Amino acid sequence: MKKAYVFPGQGSQFVGMGKDLYEQHEAARQLFDKANEILGFNITEIMFNGTDEELKQTKVTQPAIFLHSVAQAAVAKDFQPDMVAGHSLGEFSALVASKVLSFEDGLRLVSKRALAMQAACEANPSTMAAILGLEDAKVEEVCAAVEGEVVVAANYNCPGQLVISGSNKGIEIACEKMKEAGAKRALPLPVGGAFHSPLMKPAEEELAKAIYETTFSQGICPIYQNVDALPHTDPEEIKQNLVKQLTAPVRWTQSVQQMVADGATHFVECGPGKVLQGLVKKIERTAEVSSAE
Repeated sequence: MKKAYVFPGQGSQFVGMGKDLYEQHEAARQLFDKANEILGFNITEIMFNGTDEELKQTKVTQPAIFLHSVAQAAVAKDFQPDMVAGHSLGEFSALVASKVLSFEDGLRLVSKRALAMQAACEANPSTMAAILGLEDAKVEEVCAAVEGEVVVAANYNCPGQLVISGSNKGIEIACEKMKEAGAKRALPLPVGGAFHSPLMKPAEEELAKAIYETTFSQGICPIYQNVDALPHTDPEEIKQNLVKQLTAPVRWTQSVQQMVADGATHFVECGPGKVLQGLVKKIERTAEVSSAE
């Protein structure tokens, strides 16, 4: 029986997140205090007592989810993962929890990633949409048929739920075509940009420099990375995959399938919310899921 620890991405945040960890665990408290110092603003105050609007700013959201996830892993009982994976931003949390990255380096990279993504969004207004009830191959086919605009499959979340990413016009056209092709729903998402698409290239270039300058160590277990859904332990390979991650799709469905094929029977979610537990159950009904305690 193998245990996989999984870490959520953007969208899992909520006001009050992490407060219980801060109040109940000295080890978590130290991480929260250190984060305020590194970021240069009081992120814990926004997490515990801020507004939804404040928490929704990319420069806050990404470090907040990362901080909550890493703190939860740090205080979890019997944290001995056989494998880890993270959804998009969650990959950074997974790398810290599995000792590939130090907490400080992980947080700096996440903060830099958030600011770089924000800048890319502002430079090139773009968006994403969730497509429900179509097969992956059909979604890919429709995206490829949109001419003159950027539209790509961005998040393979679970069978029948795929998020597409691209220019505002491209997503608008694609949503209409998806409905014509039989999608149950094609819902534009309230996000500020086309994450995991070629439109994130400027952010990728900026983040690449920071990633290659950071020390990555041999982790305590394999990490199944978003770009290829395969297990990795080599620090250089992990770096390369992390650089590609901003412009490549998140292969979450395939990652979970691969972890199950490699023996995972129990998936433990570390971080705010239960989004990944729901997705894991849709991908593999027999898997056990729980939140880290």
